[in-house]
Amino acid sequence: MFEALSFGFMQNALLAAALASVACGIIGALVVVNRVVFLSGGVAHAAYGGVGLAFFMGWPVLPTTLGFTLMTSGLMAAATLRRSERADTVIGVTWAAGMALGIILLDLTPGYNVELMSFLFGSILTVPHSELLLMAGLDIVVTGLVLLLYRHLLALSFDPEFARTRGVPVTVLHYLLLAMIAVSVVMIIRVVGLILVIALLTIPPYLAERKAGSLAGMMLRSVVLSLAFCLGGLALSYHFNLSSGASIIAVASVFFFLAAGRDMLASKGR
Repeated sequence: MFEALSFGFMQNALLAAALASVACGIIGALVVVNRVVFLSGGVAHAAYGGVGLAFFMGWPVLPTTLGFTLMTSGLMAAATLRRSERADTVIGVTWAAGMALGIILLDLTPGYNVELMSFLFGSILTVPHSELLLMAGLDIVVTGLVLLLYRHLLALSFDPEFARTRGVPVTVLHYLLLAMIAVSVVMIIRVVGLILVIALLTIPPYLAERKAGSLAGMMLRSVVLSLAFCLGGLALSYHFNLSSGASIIAVASVFFFLAAGRDMLASKGR
């Protein structure tokens, strides 16, 4: 494994893992405590429409996907804020529409692009330097917003109605949270792909929540766990010549099921 660290693509992969872990840890914690995992799944899969649009128009993939995903996350935020009783339906329809649009646009794009699979299942070993710079910039924006609005986000996460009565701009924060989820999803696409992105947004925060005493502590623990799972998955992928994205999720899933199994045994022993 150590000899692999001398390769440029592996150094880029490690940097991508670290940058993605920051977004996963911070935004994933907000996803879990606000119970918007299904909504995040809708945002992630709708992003496929942005991938299809980029290939069809010949535009840069990540910036185009980011813009498209921000637009769909805004639509989902508006729908879920005003018609919460039909939120799951709206999310499901937007989820399917984004996927369908992406597939149709790719069907209409002449030729076959081998990079397509990397957006579905991740390809952390092929992340270029230019995308590392974009990921670092997005990390700075997300981290800065969370630090600036931490108290408001904390109030929104645990009691939105009380937060509203205290003058917290709940509606603005609802849109902002969905926008930050969209940014994080686009960042993680290169690491584990659209199909597996929800696992990396939810498993590390779930495990971190068990030991953390605060939302900030949960975020920090989640960042560390995300990085550990990414590095473990990369090592597994390198030694056994496996898909890197699937290996990262496999490592995270093993720890999730071990924790869940221990909880079940502990509850039976009481």
